[in-house]
Amino acid sequence: MARRKIIAGNWKMNMTPSEAKELVATLKPLVNNPDVDVVYGVPAVDITTVVEAVKGTNVQVAAENMYFEEKGAYTGEIAPAMLVDAGVKYVILGHSERRGYFGETSEDVNKKILKCFEHGLTPIMCCGESLEQREQGITMDWIRMQVKIGFQGVTADQAKTAVIAYEPIWAIGTGKTATADQAEEVCKGIRECIAEMYDTDTAEAIRIQYGGSMKAANCKELLAKPDIDGGLIGGASLKPEFAEIVNYNK
Repeated sequence: MARRKIIAGNWKMNMTPSEAKELVATLKPLVNNPDVDVVYGVPAVDITTVVEAVKGTNVQVAAENMYFEEKGAYTGEIAPAMLVDAGVKYVILGHSERRGYFGETSEDVNKKILKCFEHGLTPIMCCGESLEQREQGITMDWIRMQVKIGFQGVTADQAKTAVIAYEPIWAIGTGKTATADQAEEVCKGIRECIAEMYDTDTAEAIRIQYGGSMKAANCKELLAKPDIDGGLIGGASLKPEFAEIVNYNK
């Protein structure tokens, strides 16, 4: 089964609304690849600006986080209905920076994923190991745990539409990249984990991205691997280079 590639930019804490508008305008003619789903993951304050700026293009917008309650006394948090109303289609959840800096657990991520599906939003769930965990030989144990807890209570039909982003923590923003074989090995392991939890059909349908210093120079090799269905792009998503990744097949 041919899975459609998905290239998502994770802007992190970058870009004011006016800068965002400018970047979208620069990228607009460059990212029009009909074979690829293109997503911009943007800071909350940029969402409405970017949704407006990408109208009439092939680009969808993702939020970088979301809370798991409908509404209430949660100062500083953003509810799923707010994102839907703003025109968001995807939500990046469980990024290692959220887990590491802000203490998010896999159980938190699971609640958010369930809430995404309730509201028709597509989660991009991040998972990945630290350098220490890789050296201890527990990469797959750790990632399987993140996937199993993250997808607790998610139906097979829901899981088929989800996106999982494998991001080795040791390769985020460090310039180090997992080799294409290392990235493929883990993405294949994630697919096998989904097959165990659900069935082969679900495992074949779910899209698994690689994130962790994917750039124009290495995207072709990574995206040629059978179990890598796209990229979650950090730094390169803020530059015209992002378009080269989107157009990896041209």
